[in-house]
Amino acid sequence: MQITAAMVKELRERTGAGMMECKKALTESAGEMEAAIELMRKSGQAKADKKASRVAAEGTVVALLTDDRKQGVLLEVNCETDFVAKDAQFQQFTNDVANVVLAEEPSDVETLMNCKLATGDTVGATRLALVSKIGENIQVRRFEIMTASSGMLGTYMHGTRIGVMVELEGGTDELCKDIAMHIAASRPMCVDEDGVSAEVLQKEKEIFIAQAEDSGKPSDIIEKMVQGRLKKFLGEVTLLGQPFVKDPDKNVAKLLKENSATVVTFNRYEVGEGIEKRSENFAEEVMAQVGQTG
Repeated sequence: MQITAAMVKELRERTGAGMMECKKALTESAGEMEAAIELMRKSGQAKADKKASRVAAEGTVVALLTDDRKQGVLLEVNCETDFVAKDAQFQQFTNDVANVVLAEEPSDVETLMNCKLATGDTVGATRLALVSKIGENIQVRRFEIMTASSGMLGTYMHGTRIGVMVELEGGTDELCKDIAMHIAASRPMCVDEDGVSAEVLQKEKEIFIAQAEDSGKPSDIIEKMVQGRLKKFLGEVTLLGQPFVKDPDKNVAKLLKENSATVVTFNRYEVGEGIEKRSENFAEEVMAQVGQTG
C-alpha cells in the first residue's frame, strides 16, 4: 500500500513522533493506522499518543547567544499549562534543546528532532519521554538562528514568555538591549516601511477608503485622509516609526541616528501566539466533575 503524506501527517499528530519514524511504522504495518500506533507504542515511540492532539499553548521562550554575540538562537517550546512551563525538567529540556540548535544549526524542527543531546538520546526521544513523565503534550514549536555579519546580537527576555533578538550595527550593548526591550513591548511588524508587504498596505488602504467615504467629503479630500492614515499606520507598525518606549518624544529612527546605529533585523517570539487556545473555566470544570453547581 502506498504511504501518503497525509497518512504520515496524521500519525505524527497522534503520536508526536518524527516523520521518518512514522513513515517506517506505516510501511511495516501496511498502512494500517492503528497497527502503526501499536507498533510505535511497543517500541516506546508513541507514549505521547492522544496527548499530542491536545492544545499546547503555554510554554517558554529561550534566547541564547555565543560568547562573541555573533550567533544566537531564539526557541519556543510549548506545553499545556503554565504549571508545567515552570517545571524544572521542562526548563532543562528547553535549555538543552536551545544549546543543540546553537551547536548543530539544524534546518528545521524535523531535523532538530534527530539531533542528539548530551545524554546521547535524540531531542525527539527525550521529548517523548518527558511527555510520558509529565503527562502533558510538549512540542518544540519553532526556532530562529541569527548570525551577525558585521554588528552584534542582543536579547531581551520578558520573563520566559516573550523573547527578542536584535542584530545591531554600531551603538552599544545597552542600546541593543534597549531596542530589544522596545520590540518586546511595542510589537513592531518589521524594521521599516520596506518590510510592510504590498498586501498588508492594500488591505489597510481599502479599510481607510471605506471609512473616509462615509464622511461624505470630496474625493481629493478623501485621498489626503487616506494617505494621512496610511502614514500613521506605518509609524505604528514599523520599528523605526514607533515612539521609543523609554522616551516617547523621539521615535526609534531618531534614537538610532543619535547613536550612529542601524537595526539590521530582529525576531520576536511570544509564547502561544497564533495558537488557538481553549477557553475553559477551571472552577466550573471541577464542579461539573463532582456533580455540583456554582
